[in-house]
Amino acid sequence: MLGAMRYIIIGAGAIGGTIGGRLFEGGHDVVLVARGAHARALRDEGLRLVTPQGPVTLPIPAVESPDELRLTPDDVLVLCVKTQDSVAALDAWAYAPVAGGGTAAARLPIVCAQNGVENERLALRRFARVYGMCVWLPAAHLEPGVVVAYAAPLSGMFHLGRYPHGLDEAAHRIAADLRKNAFAAYAEERVMRWKYAKLLTNLGNAYDAVCGDPAGRQEVAARLRAEGRAVLDAAGIDYASQEEERARRGDQVTVRPIPGMGTNRSSSWQSLSRRSGSIEADYLNGEISLLGRLHGVPTPANDVLRRLANEHARDRRPPGSLSVRDVLAAIDAATAEGRPRSPAG
Repeated sequence: MLGAMRYIIIGAGAIGGTIGGRLFEGGHDVVLVARGAHARALRDEGLRLVTPQGPVTLPIPAVESPDELRLTPDDVLVLCVKTQDSVAALDAWAYAPVAGGGTAAARLPIVCAQNGVENERLALRRFARVYGMCVWLPAAHLEPGVVVAYAAPLSGMFHLGRYPHGLDEAAHRIAADLRKNAFAAYAEERVMRWKYAKLLTNLGNAYDAVCGDPAGRQEVAARLRAEGRAVLDAAGIDYASQEEERARRGDQVTVRPIPGMGTNRSSSWQSLSRRSGSIEADYLNGEISLLGRLHGVPTPANDVLRRLANEHARDRRPPGSLSVRDVLAAIDAATAEGRPRSPAG
């Protein structure tokens, strides 16, 4: 039987900060893991969590590495970094010692509360007990020490289960803890079908980042998702339908305006806004490109958005630098290039 869990949030940004903040508000033992200016702000001033109900400042313990903690068998690691940062985070924590003997990789559960579908595979190479979590949580982290969670009446919705499939006591316990603290949370035997459904939604993140113009959003998103569904079908990968997602979410997680906090934007837009130098596109649109190449399905729209997003991140361009016309022209050119040429004569 598991004791009272301590949640170690590895990556206390928009998602991790909201999860950790809400659990801490509910009386749970929480540690936030962050770096640089964000870590200093958390230590000096606490986490400022801003929601539609108002701002709160939470004195949650914060560390920068596992060397600053004494891990115990009741700890749960919650990985919330972007996928491009997963390997470094996993390697840092996998071999940290746990009280009573053994390492985190052998003894502790790790929950991948992240976009995309690659993190669980990366974690399973190192950790014995890996859990996937599909995250619906509109939130932002743009300044040190501050996280904004835009949704109400609940802050987010999660589907959680063992990877690659299955349930156990820990999955049920984690889901129950989340449900008590401003989240909808469901223990799912086949959690990855929810994560693949979320992947289809996240394909539009790159467009939001490099352009974001509402005039082209619907057309570009339709192309991206059509390619995504085609490659998942070709690969025989199951995914929840949009109808299932809408029915499950209902009006539990609805974006609300928060005065002075701007509008909710995708995590990819936030990466460009922070000039971080990296972006998740290789593991969102790039996942579709990969599956397309493996199964012989053309994916020009996703190929283009992955490339454009990476160029913007590498060159530290601000979000919204391209016009709709530029994006559609690049997709059309890539689509035409991939078509078989008509025979001459």
